[in-house]
Amino acid sequence: MTYHLAALVPVYNNPMTIERTLSALLARLEQVIVVDDGSDDETPAIIARVAQQHPGRIDVVTLASNQGKGAAVQAGFHRAAACGITHVLQVDADGQHDVDDVPTFIAASEQAPAALVLGVPVFDDSIPAIRKHGRKLTKWMIVLETGSTQIPDAMCGYRVYPVQPTLALGPMSRRMNFDPEALVRAVWAGIPLVRVPTHVAYLSPEDGGVSHFRMVRDNILNVLTHTALLLQSPWRLLRRKRLQR
Repeated sequence: MTYHLAALVPVYNNPMTIERTLSALLARLEQVIVVDDGSDDETPAIIARVAQQHPGRIDVVTLASNQGKGAAVQAGFHRAAACGITHVLQVDADGQHDVDDVPTFIAASEQAPAALVLGVPVFDDSIPAIRKHGRKLTKWMIVLETGSTQIPDAMCGYRVYPVQPTLALGPMSRRMNFDPEALVRAVWAGIPLVRVPTHVAYLSPEDGGVSHFRMVRDNILNVLTHTALLLQSPWRLLRRKRLQR
């Protein structure tokens, strides 16, 4: 199948950053899939306006209610597959990801089309301390779940996914815990990993920075997800080793 990549942008109530994000992507890519995860502010109107300005280049998937980032991304995978798209470059709508690195991600994916291309974040001083420490904890959970110390970050959503191999992993977490689970399941399935360093910034509220992370709910979901992955990891890793013989 011919390599065909589109950007995939899950969005929920990001009115200050979505137009900037879409415009930057359209300057670098031909096609963008936007999954509106039940936004209830002016975000849908902004998306519609940008889509009108770029006819045929923005495919909008609208979820009737807010279901979570993971649900939005997986809805985007299904739309991509239905449109014959082989790879999607996931980019967050909140302006954290440096779109100047889009060509680097695409080049890495074209050179290794079977691989999951991971953004390895290079943070500046804008990262909140609690996020920094949380990522370190998640990193060590990933080591236990995958048996690999070669995964520097499991939380960055800036990635290129090969669509069909990712869909073959089955349904996954529907909220913020999607990113680490998708990575772990990809490793279990033997999907190669390629790493791309990329600058990630946390925007101030004045610049449109907004977090949809819910401290209690999402931390509980993270604990449950990692517990389930840890319980599965021994036989998953053993099975993978046997298949590699």
